Amino acid sequence: MRTILIATSNQGKLRDFAAAALTHGVEISGLPRFSSLPTVVEDGLTFEANARKKAEEYSLYVPGEIVMADDSGLEIDALNGAPGVHSARFAAPDLHSKDPHQAVANTDDQANNARVLRELKGVPAAQRIGRFVCVLAVARDGKTLATFRGTAEGIILDAPRGTNGFGYDPLFYFPQIRKTFAELSSEEKSHYSHRGKAFREFLDWCKDGVRD
Repeated sequence: MRTILIATSNQGKLRDFAAAALTHGVEISGLPRFSSLPTVVEDGLTFEANARKKAEEYSLYVPGEIVMADDSGLEIDALNGAPGVHSARFAAPDLHSKDPHQAVANTDDQANNARVLRELKGVPAAQRIGRFVCVLAVARDGKTLATFRGTAEGIILDAPRGTNGFGYDPLFYFPQIRKTFAELSSEEKSHYSHRGKAFREFLDWCKDGVRD
C-alpha cells in the first residue's frame, strides 16, 4: 500500500484525505515530526501559491519522499471572493492591516463563521453563492511536481447546520444533495467535496507510478 505524506497538522483535513484515499489502496500519514518543523508562512496571493510553497519547503525535510500540501478555502461572490486565501484566519485583526496577506495567525472556526455571517447580513439567499476551493501540490526535494484543483459550488446559509466536518462546513449548503457539508458522512464528503475531487485527480496522476 502506498503511503502519502501530508504536510498539515489540521486533523479535519487529514480525515478528509484519509476518507478519499480509503477505496484507492492509499494510506495517509502526517509528515514525521511535523509539529516540530518551522512553520511555513502562507503569504501567497493564491491557493496554488500557498500549496506549492508548503509542499516545496516541507519536502526538504524528507529527502527523496513525495510530500503533499494543500491550500483551501471558501470564496463568496457577494464578498468579492473573500475570505479566499484568508479563510483560516478571516477573523484575525491583522487582516485589516495594510498588507492583509501577511496575516499568519489562524483564528478558530466559530470566529471565522461568525464574521462570514456578519459580512453577509441582509444579503438575500439568491446572492449568497460561494464555492470551496482546494489546490493540492506535490513536491520532492524542494521542487513541485504537479498541482491539482477541486471545487464545490454551494450556497452560504444564514445559520450553521450539522455537527460533522470543520471550518465553514456548517454554513456551506450543497444543493445537489440538500445538505450542508457538516451534515455529510465521511464517504459522502469524500465524493462531493473540493478536497476529494482534487485528491482523485492526484490519484489519477500517480496511479501508474510517481512521475518525475
